[in-house]
Amino acid sequence: MRRQSVNFKLVFRIIGFLLILEGVAMLTSLPFSWFFHPQGIIDFKLMDGKNDFYPILTAGVFTLLIGFIAFFITRSANKNTTKKEGYLIVSFSWLTISLFGALPFYLSGFFESYTDAFFETISGFTTTGASILNDIEAIPEGLLFWRSLTQWIGGMGIIVLSVAILPLLGIGGMQLFSAEAPGPTTDKIHPKVREMAKRLWAIYVILTAAQIILLMLGDMSFFDSTCHAFATMATGGFSTQNASIAAYSPYIQYIIIIFMIMAGTSFSLHYFMWNRKFSKIRSNEEYIFYVSIIITTTIIITSGLIITMDMGLENAFRNSLFQVVSILTTTGFVTADYLLWPTGLWILLFMLFFFGGSAGSTGGGVKLVRILILIKNSVLEFRRLIHTQAIIPVRLNKKSVPSKIVFVVISFFLFYLATFAFGVVVMSALGLDFESAIGASASSLGNIGPALGSLGPVNNYAHLPDMGKWFLSFLMLLGRLEIFTVLIIFSPAFWRK
Repeated sequence: MRRQSVNFKLVFRIIGFLLILEGVAMLTSLPFSWFFHPQGIIDFKLMDGKNDFYPILTAGVFTLLIGFIAFFITRSANKNTTKKEGYLIVSFSWLTISLFGALPFYLSGFFESYTDAFFETISGFTTTGASILNDIEAIPEGLLFWRSLTQWIGGMGIIVLSVAILPLLGIGGMQLFSAEAPGPTTDKIHPKVREMAKRLWAIYVILTAAQIILLMLGDMSFFDSTCHAFATMATGGFSTQNASIAAYSPYIQYIIIIFMIMAGTSFSLHYFMWNRKFSKIRSNEEYIFYVSIIITTTIIITSGLIITMDMGLENAFRNSLFQVVSILTTTGFVTADYLLWPTGLWILLFMLFFFGGSAGSTGGGVKLVRILILIKNSVLEFRRLIHTQAIIPVRLNKKSVPSKIVFVVISFFLFYLATFAFGVVVMSALGLDFESAIGASASSLGNIGPALGSLGPVNNYAHLPDMGKWFLSFLMLLGRLEIFTVLIIFSPAFWRK
């Protein structure tokens, strides 16, 4: 069978352009390195254990150089993109920016190996928040800022960022956006992808800035406020403190809860709210489902903590709400060790690992709209069994969902479960106990961060073997790009005409 040629020049050109953006982003960490440790500029060696200036500078310049070379030598590339190029660009760009993004960590000497540096980086770009750092507070501020920035960039998607700029280069962005956000439904915010990307990023920036201000009002420093706002809006979960959000006041925790809920909400709804189209929000079934899960689960866990652990009402409510929202939105911040709670309560939290945020949000996971479609379709099967000749479509927001979309959702869910099961088998084979293997697979695939067993909320991933870190990195990528975007390039059919 004849194979369709792929425009690899265009793939490398766009990846080169993204490396240029990444190099510039890396260099924005230098002011923080200089401000907190000015002696690092004249101290070429890691004498004080706090010199991250030159590792960041070296990595940033090197990334810029490679990006410019790739962008220049492919200047004659045909600028027409097809879906094939779109899938390749998305998959390989996430991998490439993670490979280069690990350089500041690796060159700094604060990470024992490149494997650890890469794991931390791809965990950031995929907004997973799983870390191998045993002492976060010992890491200099320049590296911590880059660590948080990887999440903020990955949160909305570096491809969505680029589609606002690539048209200026004569490269269309529709294929890239559809590959980056392959959800089952799309609300057309604006007919032009470039304009849509600009509007989404404007909302993203405004919400981030608002959270920074509110956190600073709670006596959090500007640096910590910025890093935590980046991680919250990206639903990433990287903190600058070893104790995560437990290190801060109830006011800080409530502010982060509010913004986690907003980050887990579809950004199309934020756009509609901005334009005062409140009816679209009130009638959105996914949003109603999202809020209902938060309220119901929080009430159950709060009641359980009060009854079984004699915890005060406010403390029980705050810890319950925080953990529920953090896991449902796949942010991964923690204020309590939920594994110390009664078994039934943390199992209920674990069930949320398989839900995720809303479609069109920065959250990971299966996505609530898919869960809602699965539930609706399953319930309708009873009616179809009784009325065998009737055509009873699934309806979402008072509109019929095409049967093709329903089949795609079912296929996605089956692939998701199969990938999760495969992950459990692999991690068990690498030496993890069954509970930890289940947690590692579900957390990495769902881009959540904290897991179960030895990978619980007060532990990290440092003790895993290198093979386990690389495998979980692959699961993070699969989860962030919603499985099909990555797996499709391994399909023989993808390369056939």
